[in-house]
Amino acid sequence: MKDIFFFDAMLTPKIITLLYWVGLLAVIVCGIAAMFGVFGGGFWFGLAILVGGLVGTRLWCELLIVMFKINENLKKIAIRQ
Repeated sequence: MKDIFFFDAMLTPKIITLLYWVGLLAVIVCGIAAMFGVFGGGFWFGLAILVGGLVGTRLWCELLIVMFKINENLKKIAIRQ
């Protein structure tokens, strides 16, 4: 608990993982809804939402995680010097 209150441990990477799964679920629901005409987009539009949304969500979350990994590595370098 002390790590969280004094900012020694990062809480955000755990939240990003949760946001990733919620984002995947949202993309799947929207893509399937678009495929079957709820949004009037058609099958191919829904398929594009699925593919683009899944890849986009993954890339967004990976970029956020990379920033935190850079922070961790910089801390290790600072401790060594």
